[in-house]
Amino acid sequence: MEEAVGLLGLYGPEAKILAGGQSLMPLLNMRLARPSVIVDINRIGEMDYIRPSDGGIAIGALTRERRVEDDPIVAERLPLLAALVKWIGHPQIRNRGTVCGSIAHGDPAAELPAAALALDAELAVVGKSGTRTLSPDDLYLGYLATSLAPDEIIREVRFPGLPANAGWSIQEVARRHGDFALVGVIAVLGLTEGRISEARLVCFGVGGRPVRFPEIEGQLVGSTPSEDLFSATARQVSASVDPDGDIHASAAYRKEVAGVLTRRALEQASERAKGGIQS
Repeated sequence: MEEAVGLLGLYGPEAKILAGGQSLMPLLNMRLARPSVIVDINRIGEMDYIRPSDGGIAIGALTRERRVEDDPIVAERLPLLAALVKWIGHPQIRNRGTVCGSIAHGDPAAELPAAALALDAELAVVGKSGTRTLSPDDLYLGYLATSLAPDEIIREVRFPGLPANAGWSIQEVARRHGDFALVGVIAVLGLTEGRISEARLVCFGVGGRPVRFPEIEGQLVGSTPSEDLFSATARQVSASVDPDGDIHASAAYRKEVAGVLTRRALEQASERAKGGIQS
């Protein structure tokens, strides 16, 4: 890893990292990226791991998405993440794509950046000036733009575990299975004595970065789950997002779908929390 960081420091913005290549290679093919140097980190074997970490899990820079999908530690400690990975592309993509690579790439329609934001992940970043820790909120600046310096690599992502009383849901609409999401929602609800004690809500595919709604989350805390509450929250989310339109979906469509998926996600997360179902 020190050698890789040194090469990135030497070549600066002219260099790109190759891990899984599932984002980099299409960019090269379409001439959207024209690096002079490719720094291939695939032989740094010690960066391929999934480890228990303070009740959650830590994932190294070269861990493939498919491994997360099948790993028993992830299934036990963070089933939301194991389920979410199955939404990413197709098995061929997950066999090569890396968790840290997807998070670093920061596609606003991708699942893993949204999961990192929803799960309060910590990103251990290494560069020529040393190691620092970033939150996903600090990492994402806009469409495919991050706060990583040209010589920095996400060495590890640490996902905390969810509370025992928390339920979760992943909802997504895409043109075809395996395509990037037109709109997606991740919801986490914790229930204590029938009231919402914790709420997390993230939308992706609705702007230049995944969007979390701390004010709406705060309004949910202390409330009793109900159809009216979740419908009102869905309307708030729909009004709050500011998506772009494109050839696949208009901005108005994305706003509407964001609300619909929010209601569905909150309902399913609530049911999981009530039943203590984590799988």
